[in-house]
Amino acid sequence: MGEEERLPVHGDEARELQPPLPGSEMRRILYRPVRWLKMLARELHWSFVFGVVIVYGVSQGLGGALVGVGTQFYMKDVQKVQPSEAQVYAGITSLPWLVKPLWGILTDVFPISGYQRRPYFVLAGSLGIVSMLFLSLHPGLHIVLALLSLTAASASVAISDVTVDACVAQKSGIHHSLAADMQSLCSLSSSFGALVGFSLSGLFVHLIGPQGVYGLLTIPAGLVFVVGILLKEQRVSSFADEQISQKLANVGKAVWNTLKCPEVWRPCLYMYLSFSLGLNVSEGMFYWVTDSPAGPSFSKEIFGYIMAIGSMGSLLGAILYQYGLKDYPFRDLLFWAQILSCLSGMLDLALVLRWNLKLSVPDFVFMVIDASVGQMIKRFKWMPLLVLSSKLCPPGIEGTFFALLMSIDNAGLLTSSWLGGILLHVLNVTRTEFDNMWLAILIRNMLRIIPLFLLFLVPRADPSSSILPDDVVNMKEAVEGREESENVELVALVDRTVGGR
Repeated sequence: MGEEERLPVHGDEARELQPPLPGSEMRRILYRPVRWLKMLARELHWSFVFGVVIVYGVSQGLGGALVGVGTQFYMKDVQKVQPSEAQVYAGITSLPWLVKPLWGILTDVFPISGYQRRPYFVLAGSLGIVSMLFLSLHPGLHIVLALLSLTAASASVAISDVTVDACVAQKSGIHHSLAADMQSLCSLSSSFGALVGFSLSGLFVHLIGPQGVYGLLTIPAGLVFVVGILLKEQRVSSFADEQISQKLANVGKAVWNTLKCPEVWRPCLYMYLSFSLGLNVSEGMFYWVTDSPAGPSFSKEIFGYIMAIGSMGSLLGAILYQYGLKDYPFRDLLFWAQILSCLSGMLDLALVLRWNLKLSVPDFVFMVIDASVGQMIKRFKWMPLLVLSSKLCPPGIEGTFFALLMSIDNAGLLTSSWLGGILLHVLNVTRTEFDNMWLAILIRNMLRIIPLFLLFLVPRADPSSSILPDDVVNMKEAVEGREESENVELVALVDRTVGGR
């Protein structure tokens, strides 16, 4: 009987000693992501996984890439606006991202027909479909109506972003062991979607034009609408008006008490100033690389390919932070990130002054290096700020306060965009005049030095240390009556599309 029990073991050992066939090993590696997705679908429900992939991968990743490139060519070729105007308009269309806490509070405190998440996905999808169709079907649209439609489309993405983040936060509270897997799903979906979107953006703009691209973008919006129909969600009882008022009052009081702490408002001030002082003159560079006689005159397809390769730099920056830099103190990381940002900005200057040609470096190769390095450093700076923001959120109002911090960052980016537009206007950088483009880039690079002198606002702590004072940490009682499942929003720490905004 003992021999019979040992024989299978010996057989197994013999099979283990045999090297796996190359084909079977390759199939096993390729099938691993499929098994991982099946596991998530089994544990979290397939509709949740579907919703994350659609919102992060299709709507924000692929759709964000298509609308970004399409809008640049739409403003230049259809609306025929100046670079400075396009820079300001880009800031206007990002306004819905400044009120992310509002969307979060709505999806948590104001259920519709007994559901907290599904109706807001339906609302976001419907808003996106209508706005994209309106843009695609009106060739002579006035600039004001075009901006309203683009802002509505931005609001559509912002609402779905906040709603899916609320779903992720809720699932993370229930399935603690799968929290990291959910964040990985969000990040990978967004990165892969952006890579595909940028790869196709230039080709689509060339074949069907910017307005044709807007027509295609009704598909991602329609899929977000489908998420609202298919998502599995338990019905909740509607809150009484008194309950809603009390919840809002408690949250508002807790947020204000937290913001008054020096440990909180000082890094918030740094985040706003560091973003706003890095003037955004990207629209001027876009016009220069596509229209300037002295520039490379890239076609739509080539420009899309450059943006696609640049998005890989962003993914590389996230990987470098995750596996080599995440344990370093915030102040040290931000110091080096700002230094690298100043240095990388000189690549734009070298391109505009045509130094790359003097070094026999082709425009396409140099632009690819510029885009990849720039995106990697942006991600390298963004990641510690996201982690720092999460450390500033007190218990009980984590979601609301995190959304508020993201709005502060977005306000800095908006200021940067508008100040960049003013700079381009003052220097007379137009559709046909680019003589002072190099000066705009030089001023931008010089302003990037200023945040180095503001690093004293950032705590010396590392990500494993506590930053908030004890009285703020023990403030959870100020938000009594709030159920554990009611988190307003928790933004994914590894992706977010500088774009977010």
